[in-house]
Amino acid sequence: MKRHSEQQKKALKTAAESLYGAFLTLEKPAEVRQFLLDLCTPSEVEAMVDRWWTASLLKEGMSYREISDITGVSVTTIGRVARYLNMGEGGYRLAMRREKAGSRQGEST
Repeated sequence: MKRHSEQQKKALKTAAESLYGAFLTLEKPAEVRQFLLDLCTPSEVEAMVDRWWTASLLKEGMSYREISDITGVSVTTIGRVARYLNMGEGGYRLAMRREKAGSRQGEST
């Protein structure tokens, strides 16, 4: 990570909050896709997709080796995702829980 002055750190925190808020303005998966493709390199988007896919397979109880064989993701990355899934900020679990709840709501309508 880059070194920042105290002034830059404050501005960076404000910019980060703005970014988080920008995601909340997006209403459909296609809009999020557009935003991510503008914001990130193709490799960065692919890495995020790989991590999300990996997290879902870990949640299903698959082994690291099985996940690696299916996704092509390294065992090291799978271990990192597993660590954050279990001991991170809770973002994976929150998003998975809400995605599951949303898909159930979609099924009933």
